[in-house]
Amino acid sequence: MDALELLRLNLLSPMVLAFALGMAARLLRSDLAFPEAMYTALSIYLLFAIGFKGGVELSKTPLTIVLLPALATLGLGLFRPLSSYVLARRFLALGRVDAGALAAHYGSVSAVTFLAALTFAQAVGHRPEGFLPTLVALLEVPGIVVALLLAKRGGGNLGEAFQEVLTGKSVVLLVGGLLIGALSGEAGMERVKPFFVDPFYGALTLFLMDLGMVAASRFATLRQVGFRLVLYGTLLPLFHGAIGVYVGHLVGFSVGGATVLGAMAASSSYIAAPAAVRIALPEANPSLYLAASLAVTFPFNLVLGIPIYHALAQWMGG
Repeated sequence: MDALELLRLNLLSPMVLAFALGMAARLLRSDLAFPEAMYTALSIYLLFAIGFKGGVELSKTPLTIVLLPALATLGLGLFRPLSSYVLARRFLALGRVDAGALAAHYGSVSAVTFLAALTFAQAVGHRPEGFLPTLVALLEVPGIVVALLLAKRGGGNLGEAFQEVLTGKSVVLLVGGLLIGALSGEAGMERVKPFFVDPFYGALTLFLMDLGMVAASRFATLRQVGFRLVLYGTLLPLFHGAIGVYVGHLVGFSVGGATVLGAMAASSSYIAAPAAVRIALPEANPSLYLAASLAVTFPFNLVLGIPIYHALAQWMGG
């Protein structure tokens, strides 16, 4: 499957199309609107389901196999939001809150980009390691936590900000779901699968439709950064992706595994991070972080990024 086919399949998915519909509805001044209670319910459902499914993956992976890659992935999870935040502050000249919101997205991971990279690596004959879904779960939370701390650190005592972030609904649901999934394992998943697995993408579709309306309502503010945001959404993923490939090479991954880890590091979340940011940083501008994540980084990785990370992995592996 070539990059254009991956782009077509992903951009024509119900989730991305629903985001576009939400934007179109708001730009056309439709009276379509989601009740706030519905948005809150969707956020709680998605955040817990993401954590829970990640925990189940962790429960199936032997510790001796995953320990070194897990530590390296946690290191990526701590580094990526820091570099994203600094670049947003200095290059985009954003305030602390908006820079933190961007850093939460670029410090987390896109499951769709992960799946696209997995498909690409398998299609070109480089099958990745089987425990990589576990690393997706490990990369999901730390970047969001670090970015939210950066955004809130100027509002008072750092210890108070740390407590506020860790006890906030977004992190409690992600980390709590991760622990519950790890403890209950596959047996627990089977009991709740009809609720947390099958309807997941339907709920995500509605969630992204709401985010599309929110983003379109503040779309005009994009003119303040414009082309710089495009550069941010392409050059930063290349930087993170190269580091991810190198880290994969250091921990002994195959070419396919290093490719996928590079794509994970280069990705920007549009599932967990938007929900977490909407809860923890409601004053942040959604048009900035959603446009960068969905309109710039997501298609860039699908068309050019993944083949570049694969070429880097082959070069380092050779």
